[in-house]
Amino acid sequence: MANQHGDFIWYELMSPDPDASEAFYRGLIGWSVEPGDPTGQVDYRLFRSDSAHVGGLLGLTPEDCAEGARPTWVGYIGVEDVDAATANLVAQGGQVVMAPTTMEGVGRMAMLRDPQGAAIYLMRGASDAPSEAFAQDAPRMGHCAWNELRTPDPSAALATYTACFGWEIADSMDMGPMGSYDMLRNPPHETLLGAMMRQPDPEARAMWLFYFRVADIDVAAAYITAQGGTVLMGPQEIPGGEFMINATDPQGALLALVGTRAG
Repeated sequence: MANQHGDFIWYELMSPDPDASEAFYRGLIGWSVEPGDPTGQVDYRLFRSDSAHVGGLLGLTPEDCAEGARPTWVGYIGVEDVDAATANLVAQGGQVVMAPTTMEGVGRMAMLRDPQGAAIYLMRGASDAPSEAFAQDAPRMGHCAWNELRTPDPSAALATYTACFGWEIADSMDMGPMGSYDMLRNPPHETLLGAMMRQPDPEARAMWLFYFRVADIDVAAAYITAQGGTVLMGPQEIPGGEFMINATDPQGALLALVGTRAG
């Protein structure tokens, strides 16, 4: 496995209307879309930015929705051994949503919720080719730029992710009444993988939020609103001079963007 144990390697959007979601994200981020399941048994599509695949789109069936599946983005963490990593996360208090499963030509994966409820996939890909979905080494347009965990108990969450993946706090920023914004890295990487913070909504479950890079944050904000999505926060300036947005897409999935202002 070319990626390190504990690296983010993939992002997946689950949508009850994959055609509408495909059209929305093509226009928002500029992704092209390719078929992802050659058998045709599952509606799975691949998002591509330039020469690299950056994520997937899974169509939710009416049965999925009846069982509680909702539009959402979920991240994949690469691990050396999916079964061992699943057992480790369960030992920390996590819950299995999908038991370790092997998909021919894709790899072995499992879906869990961490002890605070945030959903995450664990995966060992069938190929040793490195994933470029998360632009950890340098900013790349259309790729994920930041992984943010919002959790009701950051200290407990850090203990879990440290025990399972070896993550550590590289730096922290005081956000006043909101607490600390703790920036994370996965040693021996020197670059940051993202951050964790206290969930602003005390009634909300823990969740991961993934920030994708766009060329113009104001154009993106206007597009979201025009297409039936909702901008929840921003554009707001962040350290480094860029701007971020939190929003929901037209199907209700929470999304985040980062980028510059053209003017």
